[in-house]
Amino acid sequence: MTGARWRKSTYSGNNGGSCVEVADNLAGVILVRDTKDREGGTLAFAPAQWQGFVDLAKRIGPVG
Repeated sequence: MTGARWRKSTYSGNNGGSCVEVADNLAGVILVRDTKDREGGTLAFAPAQWQGFVDLAKRIGPVG
Protein backbone atom coordinates (compact mmCIF):
# COMPACT_ATOMS: atom_id res chain seq x y z
CA MET A 1 0.00 0.00 0.00
CA THR A 2 2.83 2.32 -0.88
CA GLY A 3 1.79 5.93 -1.16
CA ALA A 4 -1.25 5.71 1.11
CA ARG A 5 -1.97 9.03 2.85
CA TRP A 6 -3.74 8.28 6.12
CA ARG A 7 -6.19 10.58 7.90
CA LYS A 8 -8.46 10.11 10.90
CA SER A 9 -11.97 9.28 9.74
CA THR A 10 -14.55 11.99 10.32
CA TYR A 11 -16.73 9.25 11.84
CA SER A 12 -14.23 8.42 14.59
CA GLY A 13 -14.91 9.57 18.10
CA ASN A 14 -13.21 12.63 19.56
CA ASN A 15 -12.45 10.96 22.88
CA GLY A 16 -9.18 9.33 21.77
CA GLY A 17 -10.69 5.87 22.05
CA SER A 18 -12.16 4.17 19.00
CA CYS A 19 -10.45 5.79 16.04
CA VAL A 20 -10.21 4.67 12.46
CA GLU A 21 -7.81 5.95 9.82
CA VAL A 22 -8.73 6.00 6.15
CA ALA A 23 -6.54 6.32 3.06
CA ASP A 24 -8.61 7.26 0.02
CA ASN A 25 -5.91 8.66 -2.25
CA LEU A 26 -5.11 5.43 -4.14
CA ALA A 27 -6.91 4.56 -7.35
CA GLY A 28 -9.59 1.88 -6.99
CA VAL A 29 -9.16 1.12 -3.29
CA ILE A 30 -10.06 2.59 0.11
CA LEU A 31 -7.86 1.45 3.00
CA VAL A 32 -8.95 1.39 6.64
CA ARG A 33 -6.94 0.67 9.80
CA ASP A 34 -7.15 1.02 13.59
CA THR A 35 -5.35 4.14 14.81
CA LYS A 36 -4.26 2.36 18.00
CA ASP A 37 -2.81 -0.65 16.11
CA ARG A 38 -1.43 0.64 12.81
CA GLU A 39 0.70 -2.48 12.29
CA GLY A 40 -2.21 -4.80 13.12
CA GLY A 41 -3.62 -5.01 9.61
CA THR A 42 -5.42 -3.02 6.98
CA LEU A 43 -8.82 -3.56 5.41
CA ALA A 44 -9.22 -2.79 1.70
CA PHE A 45 -12.54 -1.85 0.07
CA ALA A 46 -13.62 -1.06 -3.45
CA PRO A 47 -14.88 2.54 -3.60
CA ALA A 48 -18.52 1.43 -4.08
CA GLN A 49 -18.30 -0.91 -1.07
CA TRP A 50 -16.85 1.85 1.11
CA GLN A 51 -19.52 4.32 0.00
CA GLY A 52 -22.22 1.77 0.87
CA PHE A 53 -20.73 1.35 4.34
CA VAL A 54 -20.52 5.12 4.90
CA ASP A 55 -24.11 5.60 3.73
CA LEU A 56 -25.30 2.88 6.13
CA ALA A 57 -23.30 4.39 9.01
CA LYS A 58 -24.92 7.76 8.37
CA ARG A 59 -28.41 6.20 8.50
CA ILE A 60 -27.73 4.22 11.67
CA GLY A 61 -25.91 6.98 13.52
CA PRO A 62 -23.50 6.70 16.47
CA VAL A 63 -23.32 3.42 18.37
CA GLY A 64 -22.36 3.13 21.99
